[in-house]
Amino acid sequence: MTPMLASLGGVLPTAAPTPSAGFEPGPSLLPLFVAVPLIASGLLVILRHPVVARVVMIGVPVLSAIGGVVLLDVHTRIPVVAEQVGGYVPGVAIPIVSDSLSALMITVTSSTTAVCAAFLTATGVDRRRLLAPLVLLLLTGVNGALLTGDLFNLFVWVEVMLLPSYALLAGAGSWRRLGVGRTFVLVNLVTSTILLIGVGFVYATVGTVNLAALAGSGAADPRAGLAISIVLLALSVKAGLAPLHGWLPQTYPETSAGVMALFSALHTKVGLYALYRVYGTTFGVHEAPWLPIAAALVVLTILLGAFATFGESHVRSVLAWQMVSGVGQILVGLVLFTAVSLAAGLFYLVHHIITMGALLLLAGAIEHTYGTGRLDRLHGLARRDPLVATAFALGLFSLVGLPPTSGLWGKVGLLGAASSAASTVSRPWTAWAFLVAIVLASVISLLALQRLWNDVFWGRPLERYRPPDPETGRGDLVPVGDVSIRTAVAMPGVTLIGVSVAMFLFAEPILQVTARAAVALTDVAPYVQAVLR
Repeated sequence: MTPMLASLGGVLPTAAPTPSAGFEPGPSLLPLFVAVPLIASGLLVILRHPVVARVVMIGVPVLSAIGGVVLLDVHTRIPVVAEQVGGYVPGVAIPIVSDSLSALMITVTSSTTAVCAAFLTATGVDRRRLLAPLVLLLLTGVNGALLTGDLFNLFVWVEVMLLPSYALLAGAGSWRRLGVGRTFVLVNLVTSTILLIGVGFVYATVGTVNLAALAGSGAADPRAGLAISIVLLALSVKAGLAPLHGWLPQTYPETSAGVMALFSALHTKVGLYALYRVYGTTFGVHEAPWLPIAAALVVLTILLGAFATFGESHVRSVLAWQMVSGVGQILVGLVLFTAVSLAAGLFYLVHHIITMGALLLLAGAIEHTYGTGRLDRLHGLARRDPLVATAFALGLFSLVGLPPTSGLWGKVGLLGAASSAASTVSRPWTAWAFLVAIVLASVISLLALQRLWNDVFWGRPLERYRPPDPETGRGDLVPVGDVSIRTAVAMPGVTLIGVSVAMFLFAEPILQVTARAAVALTDVAPYVQAVLR
């Protein structure tokens, strides 16, 4: 733990970066992160050539990720870049804003989207009608939500994300998926309504929904604090915070593995990003009055997700509960709200996107090949598919927090942040509760995931399997013969596991970015100045 904290302290800047010479793209380029995938999505509706659709579906997220990397480099010199859409005066115009946090999220989410798109192509799921434009429309909403500096437009971009998600969730057309899709739709419609009501209350009390203009208003005005709290409540439900988390493990596993990996990397993570952004800007170092309740819910989320992992019989359902537990651990950094805890929480956020995406894609590779993801119908894959087994084992290591994966530094960072915050926060019991919850959840997850490993990968080699039907994903038991997971199907998940291992070996560059993002959340003056100047 000590080397991690020392490393984090070494890279944590004490002030925002100062401008210096270098390549500095104009802020007018920021709308391209939204315009390019949106235009590409529309064109793919017209140009329905399968090869073109595949190239564009993978290529546009790659371009978005490259743009995110460029922004990360820019933000080593310029803390915040802002564009006032339409040329209206600041405070009236719709601001598009980028800093280290949004640039990091664009890079990670776009990269993961590209890998998921490659998996959808390798498994043939992309042959479903309009899947490619739906994926790009989802990316449009994600980039818009990550770059907007306006609460109402945050609501708009979240809705842009949800529209293609309804179709992607029920894309197979089975009655089961259509039923689960109704649950997804109802939960998100109700939550979006609450979010919109909260945004309306914010405007009624403060007179603006511009995030920069709202800086510190949650702590300064109790009425504004209540209105902003409604917004945060809606975002918490979208992120999967207990006790309103049940929709996530119920709906996500019912779609295809590639789409579930997309949802894992984008939907809940945009909700978590928005929680960090909105709370950090409006409350910041001033504690919200309901923070003890939030701390208790975070502990509940961590433990509930770990315990519930034992009760599932399907690989992706097991991983869905680990997603819930991960949401709680990511929010530890926000509730403690110190520079170290924020940096650790954001590092864990990046780790969770990569690791969970990898495991879901590997689970999808197993389902695609053997026609099932049920624990009682799989066994002995370690001998039949050693590459997938090795990558899956590393992914499970990462969830638990074992080397050589990014999960180790993620867990150590959170534990170190909680232990250091125990002597500085106003309620030390929250820090100690987080310490106990993280350690206990890791042990419980280790036992539950060991069961998954024993059932799926250990034992005698698989002799019979269910060849998947292209539409339903079901099949009949037949001799397994020489069937094994194709390299093209396995490589997307293996690639993300490789990224997790690289994050373990080269954690410091990621820590430098998350440290800059943490400073931006604790000192919002550069953000306010860039948007309202």
